[in-house]
Amino acid sequence: MRDLAADLERQATLNLYRTRNIIDGPQGPAVIIDNRRYLSFCSNDYLGLANHPKIVAALQQGAVKYGVGSGASHLISGHSRAHHQLEERLAELTGRPRSLLFSTGYMANLGVLSALARRGDIIFEDRLNHASLIDAGLLSGAQLQRYPHGDTEALMGRLAGAGKRLRFIASDGVFSMDGDLAPLPRLVDLAQQYDACLMIDDAHGFGVMGIHGRGTLEHYNYGVMEVPVLVCTLGKALGVFGAFVAGNEALIETLIQHARTYVYTTALPPAVAFATMASLELLEQESWRRKQLFNLVKQFRDGASQLGLPIRSSMTPIQPLIVGDSETALDISRTLHNQGILISAIRPPTVPEGSARLRITLSAGHTQSDIEQLLDALNKVMKERS
Repeated sequence: MRDLAADLERQATLNLYRTRNIIDGPQGPAVIIDNRRYLSFCSNDYLGLANHPKIVAALQQGAVKYGVGSGASHLISGHSRAHHQLEERLAELTGRPRSLLFSTGYMANLGVLSALARRGDIIFEDRLNHASLIDAGLLSGAQLQRYPHGDTEALMGRLAGAGKRLRFIASDGVFSMDGDLAPLPRLVDLAQQYDACLMIDDAHGFGVMGIHGRGTLEHYNYGVMEVPVLVCTLGKALGVFGAFVAGNEALIETLIQHARTYVYTTALPPAVAFATMASLELLEQESWRRKQLFNLVKQFRDGASQLGLPIRSSMTPIQPLIVGDSETALDISRTLHNQGILISAIRPPTVPEGSARLRITLSAGHTQSDIEQLLDALNKVMKERS
């Protein structure tokens, strides 16, 4: 066996060692760690639903009705009425014939590409796609080609050079570390021009983007014809857990038959599916959450601009502050931690070398005074380092 202890020591020396915070109590705009309250700006709970009383009550009701565990995989005896109703509701919400639940977004991406792509096919992916999409491409058996981030001209050249091979284009809808949107109109055009299957992972767009919060595709006004494969997660803006794939009848039936991460795993607890129905109701009924969220995004960006903070251009709740090296990112994160503000330092290999950052994420649960406190703290720590 390799010298694991030496590998870990080397990782720590490079400022790449990762640690866990132990949270006491629920997720929210503030969390408790070691009996101290911290303003949290590193959660994906964009709409502030993770501790909503209606969803908590629905989870409790679901547990009473369905128990705790699902007991088996969906294809054995684990597919409950709660799962089935949620799939029907998600299909309706996304405007697609059908949807299929997966336990996580990672499993959904692995399941899709392993079921659809074959050896000899070719998958084109944005270089900054989420790790789950990259791994899915690598494990699919097809050839994976990664094009420079957002560079649709480079993608076009590679599509043109693929000959008659079956082509797939896979991209994040909202990029998880930079917060920018995929150039979806151009991706749609290229997919149609080169007869490629377009797959969008909208983990960070679903619930946030679009007039009704239905995601990046709603933002651009595209449907199943333009984007045949849509993957979304339920554990971010929706505040619960799980993921789903939405598409036409043939796609979903193919995944049921051949997606190994669906066939060979225990179904997620039916009580979670039951609770997700309550979350979807809130998504539709409480549109003020998205308005509040984007008002806070504007407040933060305006304030950061006035202070000269190095914030990337992003219209989403993901606001990365790029600092360069891992040591600096860790140092700033620790300084903010001492001031009662929780923001994780994101370092390679999660992001490219030289682009270590504080990944600041905002929630509808935050207030204007929370944003003011964040800006004041960032201004102070950045001035001290200049």
